[in-house]
Amino acid sequence: MDIKGSEKKEGEAQKKSPFDLIFSQIQRKKSDKGKSDIFQVKKFFKVFEKESTKTTNPKDDQESVAGDHVDYKQGNEETTTIKEEDELDSDTSGWLKVKQFMEKFGKKAEYQFINLNNCGLTATGLKELGSLMQFLTDAEEIDLSWNELLGGSMTLLTPHFGHVSSLRILSLSNCGLTADDAGALGEALQLIPNLQALDLSWNNDLGGALSRLTQHFTTKCELKSLNLTECSLKAEDGDALAQAISKMAKIEFLELSENREIGSTMKNIAEELKNCSCLWTLKLRSTCLHQDSIRHLSAAFQYWPYLRKLDLSCNKAAGGGFSEAAARLTAFKQLELLDIHQCCLSRADVTALTQVIPLLSNLQYLDISSNKSIGLSSEHLFSRLRFLPKLKSVNISNCTLKKESFAGLAEASLYLMDLQTLDLSWNKSIGGNLNLLSGALQSATGLQSLLLSSCNLVTQDLAVIASAAQNGHLERLEQLDIAYNDTVPDEGWSLFFESVSALKNLVELDISLRPASSRECGPWFIHLLSNLIKLPKLKELGMQRWALSAAERQQLSRIQAEMNINIHYD
Repeated sequence: MDIKGSEKKEGEAQKKSPFDLIFSQIQRKKSDKGKSDIFQVKKFFKVFEKESTKTTNPKDDQESVAGDHVDYKQGNEETTTIKEEDELDSDTSGWLKVKQFMEKFGKKAEYQFINLNNCGLTATGLKELGSLMQFLTDAEEIDLSWNELLGGSMTLLTPHFGHVSSLRILSLSNCGLTADDAGALGEALQLIPNLQALDLSWNNDLGGALSRLTQHFTTKCELKSLNLTECSLKAEDGDALAQAISKMAKIEFLELSENREIGSTMKNIAEELKNCSCLWTLKLRSTCLHQDSIRHLSAAFQYWPYLRKLDLSCNKAAGGGFSEAAARLTAFKQLELLDIHQCCLSRADVTALTQVIPLLSNLQYLDISSNKSIGLSSEHLFSRLRFLPKLKSVNISNCTLKKESFAGLAEASLYLMDLQTLDLSWNKSIGGNLNLLSGALQSATGLQSLLLSSCNLVTQDLAVIASAAQNGHLERLEQLDIAYNDTVPDEGWSLFFESVSALKNLVELDISLRPASSRECGPWFIHLLSNLIKLPKLKELGMQRWALSAAERQQLSRIQAEMNINIHYD
């Protein structure tokens, strides 16, 4: 008798092929109907991977020849399988708890996104969320924004960040965060080394305590987006931020808007921003920038070759600082948005911008509104807009335009084929001259928003809009604001409402009167009623200060209910 051959056959009989093992696992799974499909798949592949590795290991093949050794290993495999099943049972139970927790706040449980935005979350809820983090190991984004009652309770959550080490986005805007919360977040940064976006905006109590967060930033910081809008940041926070920026070489988005003391530390911040060559977006709205701040900031422009959005708006003390900085804007070859509205631009600033504007060929959004000197200067600035063929939005409201400067804008608009938004509100000289814009209304067939509030419009101006609508030139128009134009007589409104049905995509329409005004509706009201039902997409209608009779209010209420339109009237 061949003993070796017999032992070999016995060993082969003891050894199971991967397919036998898979089949046996499938049979066991048929009786376990309570488990979710995703965990069944995980178990299936775990067993297959384990057995596949075993059969391809030469050492295991040799050891499996001895029958006693094979029995011992099989016992281990069964024990391991039981442990895996217990773990999967625990995971299933844990995920069920996560689903129940999210459902309490009317939210859907997701593996990669914990969305509890605006849920009235309290410290109790935050503590429960922390206990569930062990079942959310795949989470890449957490949004707890607009839960004002979370202030002072971040320590209930941050120790559990170790379970979500792959976290990339953390949003905690308007959460009432305190100085202690800032410290807790800073200490937890080491647990989430892959964090790329942090939003702490609208947390006013962070002022004076930012260093408790930023002192934990390291040179390995992966942060690409930081939003600190309206956090009541103080001068010392600006210095702490400057030190942090020196460690954020990958930063792409930085917003410090509505922090009025930041402007005094802009020199230090700008100096560190020179090392941030990846910067795409910089927003410094209402940060009390002054002329020197603009000069210090513009000295860093050449170091941001990829910058696409620059917002320096609502800094009234910055006027006069752009005469030198404007030339440096040419460093932004890819700039798409420039917002310098309400900056009290001087005539020298406007002259400098006039020379630079044609070189910003990729510009899509331009907001220079609420700068009185723009309208007082020559029309050359507006005529240069023709060199910006990609412009989609132009805001020149409240710039005291002259007829000459408006004519220059109207002529340049003929070349803006992609124009979607045009805001000319609060420029009185447009009244009676809107015919200058008729050519532009014909060429800008993609126009979606036209704002002409408080422009002293008259019947002829509404006739221009009516004609463009009837000829199909405004077929994509979604928003039309012609409010505060008390100068339009009844015949002008009648002419307009007879043609308004051509605006099939109109969503918002405002014909309200000035706050101090009151006026009865004329014969045009019947045209309004008959054409409202022909505007299938209309959702908002402003009619404030129009004195409506009881019958007129009843008719509007009926249409409001039938068409689901929000009609605003007194």
